[in-house]
Amino acid sequence: MDPVLLIPTPDTIPAPWGFFEFLLILTFFAHLVFMNAMLGSAMIALVREMRTPASDPPPCRDIAGKLPYTIAFAVNFGVAPLLFLQVLYGHFIYTSSILMGAYWLSIIGLLILAYYSAYLYKMAANLSAGARKRTLATSLVLLLTIAFFFVNNITLMQTPQTWEAYFQRPGTTFLNLAEPTLLVRYLHFVVASVAVGGLALALLAFFQQKKGEPGAANRLRGGMRWFTYATVVQIATGIPFLFSLPKNIYQLFVGDSALHAALFAAALLAASASLYYGNKERVWPATFALAATIFFMVLVRDLTRQAYLAEYFHPADLRLVPQWSPMFLFLAILVIGVAVVLYMLRLAARVPEEMGS
Repeated sequence: MDPVLLIPTPDTIPAPWGFFEFLLILTFFAHLVFMNAMLGSAMIALVREMRTPASDPPPCRDIAGKLPYTIAFAVNFGVAPLLFLQVLYGHFIYTSSILMGAYWLSIIGLLILAYYSAYLYKMAANLSAGARKRTLATSLVLLLTIAFFFVNNITLMQTPQTWEAYFQRPGTTFLNLAEPTLLVRYLHFVVASVAVGGLALALLAFFQQKKGEPGAANRLRGGMRWFTYATVVQIATGIPFLFSLPKNIYQLFVGDSALHAALFAAALLAASASLYYGNKERVWPATFALAATIFFMVLVRDLTRQAYLAEYFHPADLRLVPQWSPMFLFLAILVIGVAVVLYMLRLAARVPEEMGS
């Protein structure tokens, strides 16, 4: 069957596609930062909990107090890029979401359970080591499951040629398990979250060190070690991920396209810089280098999606029906929303630690 016959007709857009592309990249960058910090810090906390004798004090009070907040920010900052993705690629993402609808809809329930488990972990600081491990492990497993479903959906929307499998197995339980990039892509992004989580903990310890809190220097060094080692593993997993892409796509990043190759090289240089500064335990240079790495990889990811769908579609093909007043209203609300979030962060930062635990 011709995959083109399975692709729905796209909706019109109220502004030039480049406007939505810019917002998609910007908001997805913000979402990645919070999402990776959330997932990575949870994994680091579980490792610490497993290594700590039951008779010792809880080793991760700092993470326990922040984990519910990072989940909330990751979820809220994930709404905007998903909406912009639907504007540009709605006829692909809606179809893939329907094909795996049972799993996709389950994300809501899984997320609620993960959120409550994170709160239980925060409250379990004064309980037994076993209770802390169980609540944290539950939250982490649920978050990793959600991440796996997201990776499935993204790979499924990019490969319309796989959609005809629905006719052999009708229903809403289709997962893209035959996709060659699925597992290595998932592993690559999970390892990336450990790196970001380690750096987030190092930044937290940096500010604690400024306040003279005991043990902050050791926590900073520990966070930077997590960041450095995970970055090495992430680069190592990135190589098989690159070459698991279809040949015509990965060749774009190794020389067939100047733009693709330049952005990929910039991402590698930024990753190398973050690794260097991480090894030197220089928190702020490593942070800026990591931010640059994430930004360039977001651009690489976007070009990869366009390359996957080039045979069928490009956002420039969308029909423009200008409606500027809703766009201006949206931008105004966006500015107000960002201001409110920043204000809330300032208030949260002033809350004494004992009140937040």
